Amino acid sequence: MAHSLDGKPQLATAAVPRSNAPDLHGPAVREARVDLAACFRMAARLGMHEGICNHFSAVVPGHDELFLVNPYGRAFAEVTASSLLICDYLGNVIDGDGVPEATAFYIHAQVHRRLPRARAAFHTHMPYATALSMTEGDPLIFAGQTALKFYGRTAIDRDYNGLALDEREGERIAAAIGDADIVFMKHHGVMVCGKTIAEAWDDLYYLERACEVQLLAMSTGREIKPVAPEVAEAAARQMREGDAESGRLHLESVKRQLDSSEPGYRH
Repeated sequence: MAHSLDGKPQLATAAVPRSNAPDLHGPAVREARVDLAACFRMAARLGMHEGICNHFSAVVPGHDELFLVNPYGRAFAEVTASSLLICDYLGNVIDGDGVPEATAFYIHAQVHRRLPRARAAFHTHMPYATALSMTEGDPLIFAGQTALKFYGRTAIDRDYNGLALDEREGERIAAAIGDADIVFMKHHGVMVCGKTIAEAWDDLYYLERACEVQLLAMSTGREIKPVAPEVAEAAARQMREGDAESGRLHLESVKRQLDSSEPGYRH
């Protein structure tokens, strides 16, 4: 294990020569790189980032044994499509310059390996969701319409053990996610898993909005009234029916905004 100048653990990995790598430069992989880079940039713009920490990953199209992830040392606002690393589940950097931050590897490798449906996994310490992860009881109250998007889709990882610096932590977090799409990691942050990059982004964005509104309601000191379970379940089902297309359109909107103001993310 290597360490950065600020003392944070950093995964020591060996790059595999590009000449020995599978075809990782086709149009599908390029599209995934651009989509993921767009998510990093918009997350930075919206304050859903934390220095050079936090990480988004996605399984490489056509290569279920590999995943894209941001390199250690770059803020979300600096990430570009070409700067993203491709890693295997053994810790090797197959393509790209640099290494992933240690916790990025240990968490994301296990999530993708153990939960094949998690084609994208976004982990942040975004402030409103993280604040709720620090409170007693279940973090999310299903009282606002936006929150209902996540009804029946959340889990809680209650066993905070410090930094995730070995495979056991990643395994435990993956087990805590189970059949859920969103896990609140107590005292830590959240992780959102999606079938696509676009769906993961859509959930991440609306999760933070739901948490923000809940905290505003809590700040009034008045009792929060949850939506009746049968109504919440019905509303969640209605929302889920259009989630894939809504997520796709949302990400396309994000890319249009970035194309007009910071098109370098595509590089």
